[in-house]
Amino acid sequence: MSVTTRRNRLAVAALAAITALGGLTACGNDDEGSVQADGKPAKLVVDTFGEMGYDELVKQYEKDTGIKIELRKTAQLGDYRPKLVRYLATGKGAGDVVALEEGILNEFKANPRNWVDLTPLVADHSKEFLPWKWELGKAPDGRLIGLPTDVGSLAVCYRKDLFEAAGLPTERDQVSALWPDWNAFLETGKKYKAGSGGKALIDSITAVSNGVLFQQGSDLFYDKENNVIADKSPAVKAAWDTALSMTEISAKAATWSPEWSAGFKQGSFAATFCPSWMLGIVADNSGPANKGKWDVAAVPGGSGNWGGSWLSVPEQSAHQKEAAKLAEFLTNATSQVEAFKLKGPLPTNLEALKNQDFLNYTNEYFSNAPTAKIFGESVAGIQPVHLGPKHQAVKENALEPALRSFENGQASKEKAWEQFTKDAATQGAF
Repeated sequence: MSVTTRRNRLAVAALAAITALGGLTACGNDDEGSVQADGKPAKLVVDTFGEMGYDELVKQYEKDTGIKIELRKTAQLGDYRPKLVRYLATGKGAGDVVALEEGILNEFKANPRNWVDLTPLVADHSKEFLPWKWELGKAPDGRLIGLPTDVGSLAVCYRKDLFEAAGLPTERDQVSALWPDWNAFLETGKKYKAGSGGKALIDSITAVSNGVLFQQGSDLFYDKENNVIADKSPAVKAAWDTALSMTEISAKAATWSPEWSAGFKQGSFAATFCPSWMLGIVADNSGPANKGKWDVAAVPGGSGNWGGSWLSVPEQSAHQKEAAKLAEFLTNATSQVEAFKLKGPLPTNLEALKNQDFLNYTNEYFSNAPTAKIFGESVAGIQPVHLGPKHQAVKENALEPALRSFENGQASKEKAWEQFTKDAATQGAF
């Protein structure tokens, strides 16, 4: 066993010792243990991040079951994860159902005792989902701790009006044809810049790195034994080099920053890389005035995956059986189609992916783009990647800051890479 592997495993044990408190301490939301006259819980709490499309579904569940559902949404995953860590460490505060994003899933698998085994509480759905997605919802001991929600199939969201003003094609098939690969995307960005009087095509180079990184279908920041290999990973190097090449066409608006959110309305950039779950965020940031100005085209390279989640039930929930049923409802085929139509998270339920209502769906905000068809067709091309235990921390606290330091002129390529490799080793230690 290598020193790094041994360190990782010792760290896993340490984290397990800390977070095991979650299974030992009384928990709960404000209505812990509170039940109605018929024995049903008075309330169930669902913790999510971003936009998962559950707003109308939980209203329907309340109507069907008589159980009040509190939907607690955190806008950014970076703010959501620390809350969840705290809930598990203290043994209280977590929702009855919580969403686990793929970037943090492995970290929270380290102590499966924090999570209810869903197998005896729900029907056998193992054949109903994308096989690799179902398997990733299992803990190392084989227990089922997460029911699959969405997959972040990639595309490009672009502003038709800004493309037209810059002298570029605007129809989605023509736009997709502009960039069969990343080199062609860069050339398109240069043409847009020239035609728009120097404006940026894309929001940031970190968005590019995400697009490239998740197309690789291989080890990213970790090898299969969960040793940090960030500075040796071909996938990371490809994402790094491609992202740096796009600096001249970037608005330098870091994803989730105030400048980024405002940039959708202001037209600071004309395109961004959109996993399917991003559609609702783009629409919300752009506002009603920009309805019909956005459209959706293929991503360079044709496919890719950025994000996706599972629903889990913390051991600290006072209503585990009912929480499991709620998670089962939110991930069934019908619910996944409805969530997609509302906010864009792409189904992983096989029945949902074949559902005619899903396949025929067009998104009115995005110029009636057939978003189900666009995102759904790329699912088959998605290559599962190996995400190590602290993937999200390495990406957000090492890779992206280093890229931004170059993008903003604060560091040379060499210094930025040195910064990344140093921070990756620190952030990736587990």
